[in-house]
Amino acid sequence: MVRKSSMGCGNYVVVLVLLFFGAMKVRSDSSDHKYKSGEEVPLYANKVGPFHNPSETYRYFDLPFCSPGHVKDKTEALGEVLNGDRLVTAPYKLDFTNDRETEVVCKKTLSKEEVARFRDAVAKDYYFQMFYDDLPIWGFIGKVDKEGKADPSEYKYYLFKHLHFDIHHNKDRVIEVNARTDPNALVDITEDKEIDVDFMYSVKWKETHIPFEKRMEKYSQTSALPHHLEIHWFSIINSCVTVLLLTGFLATILMRVLKNDFVKYAHDEEAADDQEETGWKYIHGDVFRYPKQKSLFAAALGSGTQLFTLAIFIFILALVGVFYPYNRGALFTALVVIYALTSGIAGYTAASFYCQLEGKNWVRNLLLTGGLFCGPLLLTFCFLNSVAIGYHATAALPFGTIVVIFLIWALVTSPLLVLGGIAGKNSKAEFQAPTRTTKYPREIPQLPWYRGALPQMAMAGFLPFSAIYIELYYIFASVWGHRIYTIYSILFIVFIILIIVTAFITVALTYFQLAAEDHEWWWRSFVCGGSTGLFIYGYCLYYYYARSDMSGFMQTSFFFGYMACICYAFFLMLGTVGFRAALFFVRHIYRSIKCE
Repeated sequence: MVRKSSMGCGNYVVVLVLLFFGAMKVRSDSSDHKYKSGEEVPLYANKVGPFHNPSETYRYFDLPFCSPGHVKDKTEALGEVLNGDRLVTAPYKLDFTNDRETEVVCKKTLSKEEVARFRDAVAKDYYFQMFYDDLPIWGFIGKVDKEGKADPSEYKYYLFKHLHFDIHHNKDRVIEVNARTDPNALVDITEDKEIDVDFMYSVKWKETHIPFEKRMEKYSQTSALPHHLEIHWFSIINSCVTVLLLTGFLATILMRVLKNDFVKYAHDEEAADDQEETGWKYIHGDVFRYPKQKSLFAAALGSGTQLFTLAIFIFILALVGVFYPYNRGALFTALVVIYALTSGIAGYTAASFYCQLEGKNWVRNLLLTGGLFCGPLLLTFCFLNSVAIGYHATAALPFGTIVVIFLIWALVTSPLLVLGGIAGKNSKAEFQAPTRTTKYPREIPQLPWYRGALPQMAMAGFLPFSAIYIELYYIFASVWGHRIYTIYSILFIVFIILIIVTAFITVALTYFQLAAEDHEWWWRSFVCGGSTGLFIYGYCLYYYYARSDMSGFMQTSFFFGYMACICYAFFLMLGTVGFRAALFFVRHIYRSIKCE
């Protein structure tokens, strides 16, 4: 029976992995349709919202557009719902290769309230998004005439009433679609009064020789333009110079100092055994003393290791081409599924390290590990989802989606966390300490202010941040804007540089701390490594106020709320990298000397 159960668990995980990659494949091939002349091609209206507020989007028919007789919702995957997509059937008929001259969608009398809603939307620069055969279509719903008018009360507001579709096809497949508005077909909505509007559209089909496999390339090319690539490579060169300077510093200064230390300590041992020790050798009996709050420390290491593994898997999927432009929701699906499947890594790492530190209450440690990152994320989500519900925005998750996420957490994340914790507890690994720890800790001498935790965190976070800050703008413009980011190879190089610089600077600061006879390096190395996350959050403030046009309570709360969670994830991940590098370094130098 036990054997059967274990096989079932293994098969369960394998099935989940296959389902995940199957979902990616289905989404990738979902638009691989061949059409006959006159056949109906699916057109879905997605959402509308202020152009500068990417999180504040609403259902398309929340505005009083012409709606078809029966609005049918499209079944969407988990990632699409998380992305805020709410696709419904659109009133336009774009049959394959059938041109249409000006046709009326509907004749509608807009009430005063509906006119006011449209005017408010036009004033806020609302755009719409549709999908035709899984190809995205954008457009603005109107325009504001400000020419020659200094007083905003004199502005004129116009609604576009004619939409023209240009569609390219290669034999029996749709290759490209664009929508543009007729600048001459305008409706004046400046005043609150009833207006009769004839909403119209037209369609023009054209033949193209672009193969179906390359129809997404035009979206990728926007982020690979020459001037963009030049800036990206400048970012890489800047980061590489930072790494070379740092490694050169470590190689020439730190290693030379260490060599002198080794020679000095060896001479002291030969000259006089009773000579008083100084420097980092002096605290050999305290350097491996377990840190305070060791359960929290082990939980932070477990969560950081899981997030690091998650980042690696996401990069692998990105580099093999899963996250091509407008593969809707693929990234969110990957994040949810991979995070659930890697929770066993967090449980194993935390429980194993906690037991190495001679911890006894491993169950509490597992609970702490499970809630260390998910807890703040859950609280943030509850608040922001409530805000979205209040705004009636598409960012508000439906109850069914919340149930699905809860089931993933209850049936996948939690069991794997527990299984990993049990495996870590039973691993019987021992903490490898080259020196014995004394019974009573030595007193730490009075240190100058610049050797405190906060100044060292500032120094530790600045160098890694300086290596990535140029690339941050493009990432922010993609996540919190409408730019497309596809150069994942460059992003992966920047990520590797970030890891290397974080490890090196943490090692250097740990050495200086030990040389000053301060043996409480465990937590210091973790917070110094993770301090780059604080710098990234500082960049969020700069980006919001200086580089973006976002506004409003909902957009502000979404931006700073979710960026706080992302920066917290970076803090845990880079803190783990910093501590692991520092632990390797400390073990190495104390193995190289003889200590009584």
